Formats: sequence, structure tokens, C-alpha cells
Amino acid sequence: MQGEEATDRRIIALDGADALTFLQGLVSNDVRPLEKGPGLVWAALLTPQGKYLADFLIARLPDGTVLLDLPEGLADATLKRLTLYRLRADVRLTPSALHVQRGLGPAPDGAFADPRHPALGWRLYTATPGTAPAIDWDAIRVAHVIPEAGRELIPDDSYILEAGFERLHGVDFRKGCYVGQEVTARMKHKTELRKGLARVRIEGDAPFGTPITAEDRAVGTLFTRSGDRALAHLRLDRAAGPMQAENATITLDTDDVA
Repeated sequence: MQGEEATDRRIIALDGADALTFLQGLVSNDVRPLEKGPGLVWAALLTPQGKYLADFLIARLPDGTVLLDLPEGLADATLKRLTLYRLRADVRLTPSALHVQRGLGPAPDGAFADPRHPALGWRLYTATPGTAPAIDWDAIRVAHVIPEAGRELIPDDSYILEAGFERLHGVDFRKGCYVGQEVTARMKHKTELRKGLARVRIEGDAPFGTPITAEDRAVGTLFTRSGDRALAHLRLDRAAGPMQAENATITLDTDDVA
């Protein structure tokens, strides 16, 4: 079975004795399971103040190769920062010619289930290009409240707990220190989140990025839309009733998020 090409991704190979140890000290999730064998982990790179810089999938292939599956739009800045953190670690980051295929339904041999959510299907790292993109991934993301880099995840602005990283298996609170860990842990254990990514119902037209208001007070920002539903970052304590985004009426979607 062949999947479609993930055209918005860049693949970087990591090699060297310290490759996984290097990542373990930097990213939000625990990568140590990859020391035991093939697998796929989703993680974020944060600022020391706990704000989102980038997210990526970390793959270990059956032959031991370690890959970063990066959003193309954030790849250059992410690689520059990783290089700065490298110091004396025995790790090298080099471009990979592999393609990312992704799909739904039965997975081909060698593919990994997407660790974020079962609805995202599988990913395969292969020398063979995939087919032209055809799946409506935005509809899947909206239905299951899954953020995407450069859209709901904004560098130097977003906080990963507000974006749902805990629910989507992108952060580990037992792994020990990493860049931005202290702020993330404090948000988890000492505060109640007042803001967060949510699914909303929308009637009318409003473009991506439109501010959302309620009774002339700022409530949040409208993001990806699919049909009559959309993702929005909201002040949850102000989102109980009808809201406005330009000519659209917004209401919090109270159906359970699976």
C-alpha cells in the first residue's frame, strides 16, 4: 500500500553516539523508548521561558537510523537552534533523501502509527515518493483538536499545554530536565489553564486569524476551519456564550473531543 506524499515536511538524519541523549535533554517528550528499538515520538522544542519554537516527529528506523520529521516552514530555524545546542555532543545533523508517506487505514510494512492520535493514521519513511495529497487532514485536525505548526502553533507565542500536547502524547512530566521544562511543569501542577485550543461551531464568514470577541471583550483567535467547525485559541472563562469573529457567530463546541 502506498501513501500520499507529505509535501510540507523536511527529513533530517541524526547520527553519532549521542544522538538520542542530545535530544532527550532538549525536547518535551521522553525519547528513551527509541533506545530500545524502532518507534516514533512527537515532541516540541521550547524557549527557556517555556514558549513553543517547533514540534517534530522523532523516528528510529529498524536499521537504527534516527530521523527528525520537521515542518518545512520551521526547519531552518530549528536546525540552527539545534546546532547551537550541540556543543561537544557526538551528533551530526544531515539532510535525508527519504520521503514521508502518510495515510489512513491498514499500514504498509515499516510504517509507524502517528503517536499524536489514531485519526492521523500512519507515516512511512521511504526512498519512494508518495502519491499526490488527497486526504483532508484539516478536517481530521479540527474534529480531534490537533494543532499544526505555523497555524495553531505559533513560535515564541504558544504554550504547548494550552495547545493540547498532554492529551496528544507530546510531553512527559517524568522525564527530567529539558529546555522550558520548569515553566511547563509549573503550568501543569500549580495553575489552572485559563486559555486553550478548542473546537468551535461557526456560522458565517471569517478568515483565518480573525480575533474573536464577546460583549466587546477579547476572547481569542480563529484558526483552521472545516465546514461549520473550526479550531480557536480561547480565553475559556469568556467562551460560555455566543462570540463574534467579523461576520461569523462562534460558539464553543461542547461535544466530547475523541
